[in-house]
Amino acid sequence: MERLTAADFEGTTLSRDGTLAVTFSAKWCPYCRDFMAEFKKTELSVEKAMGDVTDEGSALWDDFDLNVVPTMVLFRDGKTVWRRDGIRQVGLNGADIDALRAAL
Repeated sequence: MERLTAADFEGTTLSRDGTLAVTFSAKWCPYCRDFMAEFKKTELSVEKAMGDVTDEGSALWDDFDLNVVPTMVLFRDGKTVWRRDGIRQVGLNGADIDALRAAL
């Protein structure tokens, strides 16, 4: 799975065309690790990537107003078209992936 950093974005715009499902995730977050394992094996009709916010100084935290990780964002031609924020001390789960599928 592709790993994206702040260098792949211009503010909140992803620097590429097409449709991409991105989960903003941090390696130190146990909820992220659990969710990313499920996200990686999930079949979707679009490409998937990890928005790496392991560095708490990453501009992505502020640019995307991330308060909780994991957070999923669906991009079309660089623009956000759907978003699902994780819940503190819960994260995201399979039902959130189903919601992403419905947004495709």
